[in-house]
Amino acid sequence: MDISVYRPGELSAADRAAWTALQSKAHLHGSPELANPFLSPEFTLAVARCRRGVRIAVVREQGEPAAFFPFQRTAAGVGRAVGFGVSDAQGLVHRPGFVWDARELLRACGLALWEFDHLVEGQQPFEAEASGSFPSPVMDVDQGYEAYLSQLRAQSPKFTRTTLAKERRLGRDAEDVRYVYDERDPAALRTLMGWKSAQYRRTGRSDRFSQGWITGLVEQLFHTRSEPFAGLLSVLYADGKPIAAHFGLRTDRVLACWFPAYDPAYAKYSPGLILHLRMAEAAAAEGIAYLDLGRGQKEYKDSLKTRELNVSEGWVTRRHPVAVGHRARRAPVRALRNVVVSRPELFEPADKLLKRVGKIRSGRR
Repeated sequence: MDISVYRPGELSAADRAAWTALQSKAHLHGSPELANPFLSPEFTLAVARCRRGVRIAVVREQGEPAAFFPFQRTAAGVGRAVGFGVSDAQGLVHRPGFVWDARELLRACGLALWEFDHLVEGQQPFEAEASGSFPSPVMDVDQGYEAYLSQLRAQSPKFTRTTLAKERRLGRDAEDVRYVYDERDPAALRTLMGWKSAQYRRTGRSDRFSQGWITGLVEQLFHTRSEPFAGLLSVLYADGKPIAAHFGLRTDRVLACWFPAYDPAYAKYSPGLILHLRMAEAAAAEGIAYLDLGRGQKEYKDSLKTRELNVSEGWVTRRHPVAVGHRARRAPVRALRNVVVSRPELFEPADKLLKRVGKIRSGRR
């Protein structure tokens, strides 16, 4: 393989255009998962402005780009997926039929290992080293919103009926109920981040928005617009103010759901669910094929989904002492977390404990 490794600022306009073209045509070649916006050059470049060690490997065949592999690395050669911890799709973006040797790629990138936790399907050289595979629910809207809603009514009739009834009730009880698919007001984004931080604290989870690089990344992506990538803020308004909001990323085929939250004062209306249905309707009108709800067990995802993709986690390693040491530290923690999450008899008590801790943090009893 002819592999060149670049710093983000060194990537040529021609290479960036080739990367985007591979994504835009991926669905035509049987690899629609490669169109995910977390695999776009815009996401990698935005992360590079917030985090050190971002690099992009370009694999060429007969002088033309055949694959792009973005990654983050430490001075010791520990590699991770770009935006590890917040990225919901990871892997190598490639032309149809491209085959690669994972360890040869790592060697060329100066990596002892590469760690991933949301590897998309179809990455066989990486999947061979995966330690687990997990569902990532999606909402298919490629046949139009009405077709999606019909499928939802068939598979979740009570949920659909109840959610639409709550939307009608909200319309009766509140003034000026409206939905904005692509809100450009930064104040609405700040409101969303405030709600999300409060939700993290309330449920005992780590507050992602207390980390400056994540806040900076989201703000950058909010202002990022290219063809076909965009950071997309969708907002449900009532009584002259936001009551639910979602920030995600989109390409011309996929809307990746990322940070949803709502005002708890309107919880009885389920504004987050109403917002997701309005997002599906608008996305369908825009020609988007599906909304990717992301890895994770959530009741609302099970209710909204039409099917599931799979993402994997694990490591690709070379024979190297750095790889051995890193894996020895990380593997037990990851294994324990996955056991707890996958077993209701363990997850439910742990979740209750976290929420109790969250209430204490929030000063509530």
